[in-house]
Amino acid sequence: MGDLEVRQLRYFVAVAEELHFGRAAERLGMAQPPLSRAIRDLERQLGVTLFERTTRQVEITSAGAVFLRDARRALEAVTAAAHRVREAGRSSPRLRIALKADIDGGLLPRILDAYHADAASLPPELVLGGFGEQPQALRDGRADVGLVLSPFDDRGLDSEPLLTEPVLVAVAAADPLAARTALRLDDLTGRTVPGGAPAHHGRAIGQRSRPGTARPASNLSEIFSLVETGSLVFFAPTSVARRYPRPGIAYRPVTDLPDATLSVAWPDDTRSPAVAAFVRAACAVAAVRHERAETLVRGLPPS
Repeated sequence: MGDLEVRQLRYFVAVAEELHFGRAAERLGMAQPPLSRAIRDLERQLGVTLFERTTRQVEITSAGAVFLRDARRALEAVTAAAHRVREAGRSSPRLRIALKADIDGGLLPRILDAYHADAASLPPELVLGGFGEQPQALRDGRADVGLVLSPFDDRGLDSEPLLTEPVLVAVAAADPLAARTALRLDDLTGRTVPGGAPAHHGRAIGQRSRPGTARPASNLSEIFSLVETGSLVFFAPTSVARRYPRPGIAYRPVTDLPDATLSVAWPDDTRSPAVAAFVRAACAVAAVRHERAETLVRGLPPS
């Protein structure tokens, strides 16, 4: 068997994720016939059937599912190597921090203050992304450390929890559900969240949509506008709800929805002193916030 090429892996992953040769070809920017030929050639090269094809559908085989897991990891490694070598070649090193704007529990300014005080710190650069994109940015080398919401795909990552808080659902103020003081997931049947998933499945805001599903709204302003019109509902940590009160939106607790946990995460093979400094700063800031919250709960004046 000859060596596999990165191009072959990209072709295979696109078909495996789309389960449709036409959509995969469009995603890759190529015509369908050469893509089909390339997958047949790959199957001959490997000596296994990767897809079962009929006139109506494409299904991945058990062998294909095993190959998909390893192909994704191989592509991630290739992409990460390219990003990291470019970063290593910069004349001015920096610390790239992946996060979704406004999804930091209000901790980021204090974390950065504490981080700057550490002798191992480097100039920070924020790598902003959509919901759930931060773990992938860490794996493919676009970021060195990140703030992520659980649950998240932790393959190849280490993490430390920083903050846990209740999750609320944002619904239109005119929605009949807004008249209730609390909701259950079953009450959200028939409604969808950004990305098109059914709301009653309880998709957390840190999770990405599956390939092939609708693209989620790109920012909170867009999401809130859609919520106000009744087009969708949105699960938000309490800190986000406090930061964005809007007359057209009602936030309600969902009693059977798990709390949201904000964590600091980083590649498990990193040896960067700057990453370690950021993690120390994040954990220290979160510990102080937790201590102050417990003091307030006990009814004592904060120190």
